[in-house]
Amino acid sequence: MRPTPPAKEKHVRVIPVSLRSAARREECRLGSLFRARQRRCCLAGAILFAVGAGGVRAQPSAEIEQRIERIQNAILPPVVVKGELSSIGTLTERMAALKVPGVSIAVIHEGRIDWARGFGVTRIGGPAVNAETLFQAASLSKPVTALAVLHLVESGKLDLDADVNQYLKTWKIPANTFSENAKVSLRRLLNHTAGITVHGFPGYASDAARPTVTQVLNGEKPANSPAIGVDTTPGTKWRYSGGGFVIMQLLLEDQTGQPFARLMHDLVLAPIGMTRSTYEQPLPSERMPEVALPYRANGSMVPGGPHVYPEMAPAGLWTTPSDYARYALEIQRALAGKSGAVLSAAMAKEMLAPGQNQWGLGVATGGAAGHPYFTHDGGNEGYKCLFVAYDSGDGAVIMTNGDGGGQLDSEIMRTIAHEYGWPDFQPPEKTLSKLDDPKILARYVGSYELAPGAIRSVSLDGGQLSTKFGNQKPIPLFPESETRFFVKEAGVEFEFAQPDADGVPHQLILHQNDRNQVARRLSDSQLAQIEADKKEIADAATLALKRFKDQTQDPRTEAALRRDIEELRQGKPSYEKMTSSLAEATRQGLPQITALLARFGAVKSVAFRGVNTGGADVYDVTFENGSTNWSVLMLSDEKIACIGFRVL
Repeated sequence: MRPTPPAKEKHVRVIPVSLRSAARREECRLGSLFRARQRRCCLAGAILFAVGAGGVRAQPSAEIEQRIERIQNAILPPVVVKGELSSIGTLTERMAALKVPGVSIAVIHEGRIDWARGFGVTRIGGPAVNAETLFQAASLSKPVTALAVLHLVESGKLDLDADVNQYLKTWKIPANTFSENAKVSLRRLLNHTAGITVHGFPGYASDAARPTVTQVLNGEKPANSPAIGVDTTPGTKWRYSGGGFVIMQLLLEDQTGQPFARLMHDLVLAPIGMTRSTYEQPLPSERMPEVALPYRANGSMVPGGPHVYPEMAPAGLWTTPSDYARYALEIQRALAGKSGAVLSAAMAKEMLAPGQNQWGLGVATGGAAGHPYFTHDGGNEGYKCLFVAYDSGDGAVIMTNGDGGGQLDSEIMRTIAHEYGWPDFQPPEKTLSKLDDPKILARYVGSYELAPGAIRSVSLDGGQLSTKFGNQKPIPLFPESETRFFVKEAGVEFEFAQPDADGVPHQLILHQNDRNQVARRLSDSQLAQIEADKKEIADAATLALKRFKDQTQDPRTEAALRRDIEELRQGKPSYEKMTSSLAEATRQGLPQITALLARFGAVKSVAFRGVNTGGADVYDVTFENGSTNWSVLMLSDEKIACIGFRVL
């Protein structure tokens, strides 16, 4: 068993997280010395920096060395089982297993950067990662962008709750029925409740044509993402949107009259000491030797190297973990009432006030009342990263140059959390219960529906209970009580609930990330119907390929679409004319769909556009109060298998 830090109380609650430069190089002689030592580093770990508020300690303390050694040599599993070995391997072994060439880590402790270190290489066969190696921060760009917005709010140049269209000069958010009575504001853009479309962006290969910001917003070529707009009433729903940050990117440029990378440097990066960081896209060629090159999940390098992100505000920051730690320190200092370079204490508190889905302004929040934290993760092509910072002064930033780095980030973070005795993110410790009665275990065998068509099965083989989702590999379940089980590979617990007189459960409850998901037990006939629907849909998919090539309209779909729209408006859909999965999904979303269609008014026109890649007929439907795009797929038995729409 891995020992718990002696000075800290051991906590076992886990919240998996799916949720700079080592110094400011104030003395050239030390910088030269560090670079010389970097060239001698190997895969096991590049040069170590221990950074305090006043600069660099060239020789880290023995205590810090021991901490790093424990983290590096024993990465913790998602669940620690009492009496069993609590390690899934060394950091080097986990990097190799996940095909991640390089990792860089910075740890904050008691309000300062405790240490920063690189592991692995910037590219296969290339130099080692060190504390000054640049990574794409991906969505970790958003919290830093938020600082610029909030700084201008404090300066009186922006209002958090005003309609952002009053600040936009070169482009406006298109008006529609959703934004008639509720406006898109900076606050809603920052906390992802503005109803804005487009989750994220794939970036552009280094040799590809790149769009302007306005082309990205309009979804115009050469943009490779859809148009950004409002499709949900602002303020009513939380939905993550990188598109909202692109709007803020243009807004900041319109208000300051400066290019985004320059204004971010002047307003945020330089004042808080992120001297190695930049939002320049593409990165200037003279800085490319500083970069950890990106790799795919299969271990191959991303062709052409790093993608370019004209969507700089949500995804364009180049940085290092120790530089990014200075962002967290800026917030922590402000919260402590100390003079911040960018934010006041009052604005920092407003930034971290949890709203819908526990989101603040630009960051997710969490933790107990006495130990709150703020966090964000990110993923660009070939880069995955994660940061967590407690309000009270601890935290960590992890950056990787591999698509497998998302899992590695979580593994490293929980190991750091254990080493430093954090109240969150540590793996829970479980005690195995002796439960080998085959009669009890047999009660749990069956199929459970988590969502329409999403089936999790439970089986018993040789006295071992296992579960799998769809066609995935079965995962063993281990008992901690007669009705509660856990898996060793993830922080998920399975509880069999609502038993009948014979002890057979009617529900399976999944406990994960402090949330519960309830699955209903399916009868044999229900399961058979679902499987029949799946087969018919699969058969229809084969025909869909031909229909897509021919672009021939299904003569049944227009009449079915008109009927379905009217029935949905009245709140009385014909469920018998839908597959069971579609019927269940419609039941769950019917109140929202009915209310939405009521706002649109009567149908004015329906026009066939073509057949999409899934074989569904696509129609433009114009209402009295808006225009929409619908897709409809019907099976051979006249049932609708799929229907969906989006607002134009």
